[in-house]
Amino acid sequence: MSVQSVIDAVSEAMKRHVHGNFMQNVYRARFSAITDKDIKLAMQNLVRPNRNESLSVDARQELDLRIGCSFTRFQTKFFQNKYGDLDSTVISYGPCQTPTLGFCVSRHDQILHFKPESYWVLQCVFETSDGISIQPSWKRERIFDRDVCQLFLERVKNAGIGIVIDRTTKESRKERPIALNTVELLRVASNAFGISPSSTMSIAENLYTQGFISYPRTETTSYSANFDLIGTLNQQTDSKWRDIVSKVLSHGIQKPRGGEDKGDHPPITPMKSDNGRLSGDMARIYDYIVQHFIATLMGPCVFDVTTITISCGEEKFVLTSKCMKDPGFTEVMPWLVIEDDLKLPPLSHGDHVDLKYGPFAVINE
Repeated sequence: MSVQSVIDAVSEAMKRHVHGNFMQNVYRARFSAITDKDIKLAMQNLVRPNRNESLSVDARQELDLRIGCSFTRFQTKFFQNKYGDLDSTVISYGPCQTPTLGFCVSRHDQILHFKPESYWVLQCVFETSDGISIQPSWKRERIFDRDVCQLFLERVKNAGIGIVIDRTTKESRKERPIALNTVELLRVASNAFGISPSSTMSIAENLYTQGFISYPRTETTSYSANFDLIGTLNQQTDSKWRDIVSKVLSHGIQKPRGGEDKGDHPPITPMKSDNGRLSGDMARIYDYIVQHFIATLMGPCVFDVTTITISCGEEKFVLTSKCMKDPGFTEVMPWLVIEDDLKLPPLSHGDHVDLKYGPFAVINE
């Protein structure tokens, strides 16, 4: 029996079972977290199944099957004929896995074929009238032509004295994160914790089935208008984050940054406190999800940036310093805090500084 015959037979069987239009009495409970509240809410707001969504899934599955089978057969024969010693009976093709593999190979090729290029940087040390040594950064940052860099070096050396031409202080902000989706969770787990994507998803799904977090497979990065932000935050009032949570609740939550609603599932959020029951990587993943959620409801990290610009031989050198004003969300994500730099010397517009050491043309790659 052909594949089409099987499909036709199944279709006919389905038609025989739907006599009487029993689908009018079928409803669906939609929920993305296994908690009493979410399940009860879903049961109180039952919806009818979306036939178009169902048909789209059927179409995608059939396309995946047809394309996968066709291209797998084609490329397996092609490579077996092209490479006689190829030790592989099947070289599979997938509509998702093959393009992803292409991205990985492309990036790998870029790394392999990268050729480092030498560049030069001017470095020098100035001394203020108070005897304070300062080492500002060259405003040009780098020059790839050694002869040109040597020309700038001679200018600075001949000048011997630098003049402060500008001093400014501006407020800057480091924005809090948007709501957490799967890609960001995998990225953080890999970079910060050294946990592989497959292990992270296994842990996240385990946390989900135990009711600790919402459904972990989502592309959405914005909370819906009816998402209970305060209720979710209140679940952490007896956790290790209780002091920060109490502070956020007393000051009032900040409106989350606008993300993107992909129409699949809500962002990943904690659903209940772990009360110290979790350990190891599971605790680390859960803690990050809690920290990320709390951070989305806090203000930005606010700090001042002071910049001093020095001119020497027509070349500009810059000193910068950051000073914290409000830690904002970094209070719950301390690894992202803006550290205070060393205090800048009391230099003002028009002040002179002597060239103490240098300039030197430093080569880098």
